[in-house]
Order: sequence, then structure tokens, then C-alpha cells
Amino acid sequence: MEDFVHKLRQYAKTGTPAERRIAKYFTEHLNDLPFETAASVADRLDLSPMTVGRFLRALGYQGLDSVKVEIRETVTTSPAQLQSAMTELHQDAADGKPLAVLVAEQIQALHHIYHLTAQPNWTEAVSLISTAREVSIATHARLASLANHFCQRLTQARDGVRPLDGADNRFAELFARPAVDDALLVIIDCRRFAKARLLARTARRYGYKVVLISPQQADWMADQSNVMLSLPAARAPDLDNLPPLIALLDCLSESVILQVGEEAALRRRRMLEFATVLGEAANH
Repeated sequence: MEDFVHKLRQYAKTGTPAERRIAKYFTEHLNDLPFETAASVADRLDLSPMTVGRFLRALGYQGLDSVKVEIRETVTTSPAQLQSAMTELHQDAADGKPLAVLVAEQIQALHHIYHLTAQPNWTEAVSLISTAREVSIATHARLASLANHFCQRLTQARDGVRPLDGADNRFAELFARPAVDDALLVIIDCRRFAKARLLARTARRYGYKVVLISPQQADWMADQSNVMLSLPAARAPDLDNLPPLIALLDCLSESVILQVGEEAALRRRRMLEFATVLGEAANH
């Protein structure tokens, strides 16, 4: 990590105007890089993703994900530091500080998801997503960006994944063929997704297997899905529980990638190779 920071400082002094801007941004936002993509950095700096990608390759990295791996491997928090931070957080939450209460609730939700990853229904969902001939991800248009991100992550492990948000009657595409063979429908439920139950029932009758991701308080019937992964309850009934949903989708896609194993690693290397050939930013 020190070498990365040293290179950034060099480019901040001697690079092209674009390189200096990127180097300055990276230097000032090291803690934010795990949550960035080449496209998001380019958007913030009014540059092209290809420019950001070229800069990263000049530093010796295949893409921003390579930087994230190095950050994870070199920047660690000791157990004592973590315990101290948690003690402070819980005290602030007990004192009624709004942001501390919010963060404490989100940590509790993450604990719920981590516990879920050890359950049989999680293992079954991972197996279905890994082995189905094709996978469709259906959700409300409001959550379309999350479904797209989930699909992008799954492409590291397999082909045949597509997102659907119901725009232009696209849910009807699921039933265009006279029959389906070994197809999976993942439904990301939310309070606005009024068609979710009808879609699940119709898909199961048509031959799809259904993995349902839904808040705990939703009153789904057991026979409306093959597997259900429940999210913790939202802080308020009129809110979508986005942070736990994002965490669940990331954990689920990572579990699928790990399940596929070496083939996922080979796919990733091929995508990075051809992203370089085509001058594209590798955002996966």
C-alpha cells in the first residue's frame, strides 16, 4: 500500500493534468476506494473510464479491483481497535445520537445476514444460482440498479444472467417460450413491487424455480418460492431496507463465485484481458 501511495504522490507532481487529478483524488479518498468503480471515479472527475483504467494500468494494476484487493490485504483493524470502536458506538447509540443508532442498526442487520449465510436455504440458493441453465433477476424499477450490479457480479461466475424490472412489459418475456428447462427466477421484493407475488406464482406454475429475497415482515406463502432469503425488518414501514439488501446481494454473488471456483477465476482473467484489449474499464 505504501508503494501505491508513493506512486500517487509522484503522479500528482509529474503526471499529465488528468493523471494529476486522478492521483490527487485517490490520495485524498483512499478510504473510499473500496466503494468506488472506475466509472464512478471518472464521473466525479469528469473524465472517461478509459482514462482512469489507463492510469491504473500505468501504476501496475489491472483495474480498481486490484487496488481494492491490496487495500484489504494491507489495511487491517486490530481486535482491540474494533472492540473500542464498537463500545463507543453502542454508548453513543444508548445516548440517543441519531447516526450512532442508525449505524448500530445496520451492524445488527449485517449480523443477521452473516448468520443467514450459514443456513441451509442460503446453500440451496447458491447452488440454484450456480447451476441453473439461465437466471433472471426480477425487481421493481426503483431497485433496477441493484439488480444490474448483482447481475454484473454473477457474470464473473457464469453466463446466462439477465435483469428484469418490468419496464415495457419485460416480465412477459419470461413466458415467451412454450416451456422452460432448468431456469431460475430470482425475485428481489420490496414494498413497491406489487407484481411480485403474482409473478412468483405464475413463474412456478410455468416451470421456473424461484429464489425470493424479501423483508422478514412480508407475508409470503411457503409455496410461492423454492427458497426464501429474508432481510431484517426496515427501520420504518415506508422505507426500503437498502443497506442490508446491498450487503445480501454482495454476499450472495460472492458465494456463487466461490462455489464455481477456478472457472470464475478464469472468466475474470479473460474479461480483464479483453477489457484491456478493447480499452474498457474493468468494473466487475
